[in-house]
Amino acid sequence: MKPILLLVFAASVLAACGSGGNFSAPRNLDNACLLAEERPHYFRAMERTEQRWGVPVPVQMATFYQESRFVGDARPPHVYRLGIIPMGRMSSAYGYSQALDGTWEEYQQETGNRRARRTDIDDASDFMGWYMTLTVERNGVPLTDARNQYLAYHEGHAGFRRGSYNAKPWLLRVADGVADRALTYEMQLIACNRR
Repeated sequence: MKPILLLVFAASVLAACGSGGNFSAPRNLDNACLLAEERPHYFRAMERTEQRWGVPVPVQMATFYQESRFVGDARPPHVYRLGIIPMGRMSSAYGYSQALDGTWEEYQQETGNRRARRTDIDDASDFMGWYMTLTVERNGVPLTDARNQYLAYHEGHAGFRRGSYNAKPWLLRVADGVADRALTYEMQLIACNRR
């Protein structure tokens, strides 16, 4: 009996090692310093993105918070017909950054990062930097403008250009919240000497 238990334990350990990471939300989502302390690899990934693409860490953090609450395998909810028949998900958004399938594939092709995964915080952060840099090029939104960067992130570059968000009061409120959170994160990171 003992060899079977040992085998089950070894298989569990191997499965945990190969799982690709911790997909649960950090405990300290409202404090950037505590979040960075709890998940230092998240913070390092965002710092690398800031160095490469210029997107400030607080803008990334606020966007990750809004999109996935830092949950690596986050997906939109299922849509049900008649309240019981599952019809699939609202969109193909997936992972930390909630990138859509087509946009993720464009990122992989343009950056040459074919092995990038939406469930990897390093890749998700790099994706966000790439996308927000395109928002500057295509729509003239500064990287420090968390509100409008988020609106373009949510609506897509063409949708942002058309002003599609103006017909969505709920989205405007969400974008204001992203901007407020980015500012709060910025002040917190300054206070704990991480900026």
